[in-house]
Amino acid sequence: MWVKICANTNLPDALAAVEAGADALGFVFAESTRHVRSEQVRDIVKSLPKGTECVGVFVNTPPPEVMKIVRGAGLTGVQLQGEETPQYIKELLRIAEGAPLKIIKSFSANSPYEISTAASAVMDEHVDAFLVDSGNAAGRGGTGQVFDWLRASDFVIKLKQRARVIVAGGLNPDNVASAIRLFRPYGVDVATGVEREPGKKDPAKLQAFIAAARAAESSQATAK
Repeated sequence: MWVKICANTNLPDALAAVEAGADALGFVFAESTRHVRSEQVRDIVKSLPKGTECVGVFVNTPPPEVMKIVRGAGLTGVQLQGEETPQYIKELLRIAEGAPLKIIKSFSANSPYEISTAASAVMDEHVDAFLVDSGNAAGRGGTGQVFDWLRASDFVIKLKQRARVIVAGGLNPDNVASAIRLFRPYGVDVATGVEREPGKKDPAKLQAFIAAARAAESSQATAK
């Protein structure tokens, strides 16, 4: 189970997430109360253990600007939360010039038509995973709101037939195991659910969330 702790703003929180067992850390470069700067993230990334995935979150940012931040901050991947098209992703990869870059494309579970139509097109452009979130145009992510899991389940199944799926949107230590049992995703992503306040993580919640995710993963393996 791939676990990403998103919306990190400082080194102590990032280290706490890694120590708790996170596979990846997210940094928000889009407009947000948790917005960070490239140089700020660079200082965090260089102090993290080698192998930690560091993902930048962007919303319709021009590809040249995205790649400038990727290189300057030392990111290993990007999460695209806007209306990025297959052509956009193709341009991003062109500018990357063959450098490894994990690409996660986010879709709102509240827009099933968007999920069902765009996924097939974007998949052809080598997206590594789809992220299903509860956001909308007014709030792209980090809302802390849970989407309608049962309503979205058919669309998640369709996405899983094409690529890895990451589930986000209102997850917390109390419900992440249920989400994993229902969706059987490649990964889970959380921000608000492990915060003490916006932009500040709660170490106890971090540990509880990741422990719950790992336990749910283990129970699934045992069930098989």
